[in-house]
Amino acid sequence: MSALKDKLKADLTASLKSRDEVRLRTIRMALAAVNVEEVAGKEARELSDAEVIKVLTKEAKKRREAAEAFGNAGRAEQAAAELAEQAVLEEYLPAQLSDEELGELVDAAIAEVGATGPQAMGQVMKAVNPKVAGRAEGGRVAAAVKSRLAAQ
Repeated sequence: MSALKDKLKADLTASLKSRDEVRLRTIRMALAAVNVEEVAGKEARELSDAEVIKVLTKEAKKRREAAEAFGNAGRAEQAAAELAEQAVLEEYLPAQLSDEELGELVDAAIAEVGATGPQAMGQVMKAVNPKVAGRAEGGRVAAAVKSRLAAQ
């Protein structure tokens, strides 16, 4: 079993004992998403820490998008609940890259690929994604690549 999944299970027990409702429901939801991912496909398998991080990243993104939708609909209470769940999930995710760090990685990938112009975006994305893995959202990476290539 992955170390991250073990930590989630231990934190589930701790939040149950401390009666922390937000953490409890968020960790239950996260473990359920991990379990669904483990049994998805042709046969059940054990997820690695990297795969668990991908699942948690996806769940955090869902919470962020739901909070935005609730906020736009004037439902501040539900938006706040979604943001609280997102904050709990982000405790288990690696630290996000700053804009400067992301820019440096994109510049290095552009130099590595020898890209010139926006038509090389796919090649640059292919080179930068493994370096970023879980530390920046895909849309943010794509925007950084697009702006750097347009500036050339």
